[in-house]
This record gives sequence, C-alpha cells and structure tokens, in this order.
Amino acid sequence: MEAQKENLIALTIEQQQQNKPTIKMITEAGLIGKIGLNSAGVGVCLNAIKAKGMDPRRIPCHLGLRIALDSTSREDAVNTLKFWGVASSCHMLVADATGGVGLEFSSKDLQKITMNSPWTKQVFHTNHYLAEHVQGVVDTVWLKDSLVRLVRVEELCDRLGMSPKADEIAEIFKDEKGLPTSICRNERDESATKTLFNIVMDLEARKATVTLGRPVEPEEHFELVF
Repeated sequence: MEAQKENLIALTIEQQQQNKPTIKMITEAGLIGKIGLNSAGVGVCLNAIKAKGMDPRRIPCHLGLRIALDSTSREDAVNTLKFWGVASSCHMLVADATGGVGLEFSSKDLQKITMNSPWTKQVFHTNHYLAEHVQGVVDTVWLKDSLVRLVRVEELCDRLGMSPKADEIAEIFKDEKGLPTSICRNERDESATKTLFNIVMDLEARKATVTLGRPVEPEEHFELVF
C-alpha cells in the first residue's frame, strides 16, 4: 500500500560471525529479512500467498528470508529452509549465479518450482500456488489478477531470448497491460495496492539495481553493489 513506502529502507548488514556474508536488502523498518542479495552472490525475493494455517514449530517467513540471505549458496539456503520449515504460506525465489528455485511454503509442506529449462534457467511466480500441496492446504488466490500476471510475465520474457540483459529485464516491470492490476501496478479502482519499488539482481556480478516508485514513473534509482 502507498502508505507503506515511507517505511522502506535500503539496509547493509556487515556480520562479524565467521562465514556470514554481508547482506544488502530492501526491507521495512523492523523486519530482519526481506528482498535482496549478499556478498556470496545469493539473492532472495518474496511473493505473498494467502492460504490458511500457521505452525508455531516452524520459523516466520521473514526469518526464512534472513536465513536465505545468511547462506553462502542457493543449495545451502534451500537445505536450511527445508530443515526448519516456514510457519505459514509464502513463496520465496532463491537464486545464485548457477540458477534459481521457487520455494512454496504452507504451514504443512514445502513444494519446489524448478527452472523451466537448463538453458534459460527461468522461474516465474506471482501470488498463487503453482505446485500441488498436501491435503488441507487451500490457496485463496487472494489477487485474482495473479493468474493473468503470471501468463503475461512469461510471455514478455519469451521475447527476450536466451541471454537477456539487466536493462531488458527491467523493462518488463514497466508493463501496464491490465491496469491498475498490471505487472506495474497502481492503487486505484479495484486495486488497493501499487508497485512501491523494483529490484533487478545480477548475482554473478553481485549487484542489484533498485528503482523506487513505479518503474514507469521512477522517483529514484540506486545500486546495491559488493
């Protein structure tokens, strides 16, 4: 929501513990983990999912994001998150220079969304479950446009070819087809939310470009660089 924008911060965490990478992320004041990358070249993104259920024996979503950012590889992050589990529904995209994996959590299970091919190494996700989950896990598909946005982002990425550049990927997030509930979202009519920032990561180069505000009307650009 628009009012949340004033709570966004770009945070750098230099950790003293042995083998703990430095973290750069976009988060909200008070949240220990959110969206970003680390000095080991591991990145994580988040999609909200609304499915009933909470298991207090598992970790909260934002601690899970921090676990990913504390990891030294995609494999390390996935194994640790699988071990602890996440208490409620969400989707985390975890990646490094070798590729990415989608982790769909519910209060009962974890299902993986793997790369669509060994060549393009793409994982697409919006705000609904793509995998089949265990009995009793029911996705509310709280944003019905999530179904449309998933098809749209796949369509746009198909046009980019095998090795898209960062600026070409950034252009996709300007797409307004279906406004106000488009990829570049706006807070009006049936939409109660809007795009507050965008981030495009190059995990091989260990840097990210952040756009504050809707990408079609940016308020600020800056880089997170190691």
